[in-house]
Amino acid sequence: MNSDDSIPNLAEIFRPALERVALEQRPLLIALAERLAADRYREWANAAGAESVRAQLLACAAREEDIASRIEALHPGAEASQREILEKNPDLQELNRSLFEGRPVSQQYAIQAQGERLGAATWRSIAQQQTDPSAREVYLACAVLEEESALVLETLLNAEP
Repeated sequence: MNSDDSIPNLAEIFRPALERVALEQRPLLIALAERLAADRYREWANAAGAESVRAQLLACAAREEDIASRIEALHPGAEASQREILEKNPDLQELNRSLFEGRPVSQQYAIQAQGERLGAATWRSIAQQQTDPSAREVYLACAVLEEESALVLETLLNAEP
């Protein structure tokens, strides 16, 4: 059990991992994180007591998968690039797992909500750098999807007694 009740600063934690990946591959690294988040949402959904909470969490999982698919579609050879990223950075999955392990679900939700907000800001930043208007629109749409999931988690947290 993680005895630290504070929520970690995800930007600080993931910055070194991002910096180890080439700039053009960073969206693919983030897409990998989206898929890991989708798995986490499904785990939370399976453990949820209320059907309404389960449905909301499954919708979040679907958004994460949608984001990853949209980003991967922008990058030819995405699957091979992502395998290469994971091979060169074997600690990424462990880093992701260790952020959540041993924490109460409410803290996990808070961490993930922060991650969704950070993701939205990141996609907007990447969108600003795009010269291709269709790619810019994809990144901006992903930012909105991230914010929808953040709002779900924040609402669930605020509903807790």
